[in-house]
Amino acid sequence: MSKKHLSTKKPRPYAPAFRWQMVELVRAGRTPEQLAKEFEPSAQAIRNWVAQADRDEGRREDGLTTVEREELSRLRRENRQLKLEREILSNQRGLGPPVA
Repeated sequence: MSKKHLSTKKPRPYAPAFRWQMVELVRAGRTPEQLAKEFEPSAQAIRNWVAQADRDEGRREDGLTTVEREELSRLRRENRQLKLEREILSNQRGLGPPVA
């Protein structure tokens, strides 16, 4: 009998169009709590979507925009790859004949 680790799975993200609808409903006067009761996401998730939309549109400056987050993620991934490649190359130099 195998054990399933449910906690290791990430929840599937909501579609961007759905998030945008929630943001627009909040901006139209509905509260995140009302929307959370009617729809599936939590009130905090909806508040987070509104805050991120505000950052992306320049209404807030207390965090990174979506584009900046994506770039940071890409740069971190690239940095990890470069460190790994550097480590592999330095290990190869110590094991084989000198590299000219």
